[in-house]
Amino acid sequence: MSISERTEFDDWLVGFYKRIGQFTMLAVLTKIDERNVVPLCSTYFHVVGDEVDWDEITLMFAGSGHAWDGAAFFPTQRERGGPIDNPTARLRLRELESKVTQDRMTLNEGYFFDALGRKIKLEPISEP
Repeated sequence: MSISERTEFDDWLVGFYKRIGQFTMLAVLTKIDERNVVPLCSTYFHVVGDEVDWDEITLMFAGSGHAWDGAAFFPTQRERGGPIDNPTARLRLRELESKVTQDRMTLNEGYFFDALGRKIKLEPISEP
């Protein structure tokens, strides 16, 4: 991938990995329209290097069977660093799903990107 093809996600992931090393990523895929953000599905994966890029992430997400517009990422580690074990990852993912279901603004607590790998943020909607 050339530098010009890099996404904000790619730059974020490389920098984040350099700061903390290996970790587990919790991810929530969403459908976004003008007034709503709907969580579609979630997953987790272990990040053990910074070689993965946005194209590989979107290819992985294509297997979800959902048409999605946004993905929120929540890095997590063991107490002493490194990826968490699978049972812990599943538990943390369920907790995250519950928080997002109760309050969509929780997505802003992670790193939220649109389908093109650009960083986005939810803003509250003011009722007229």
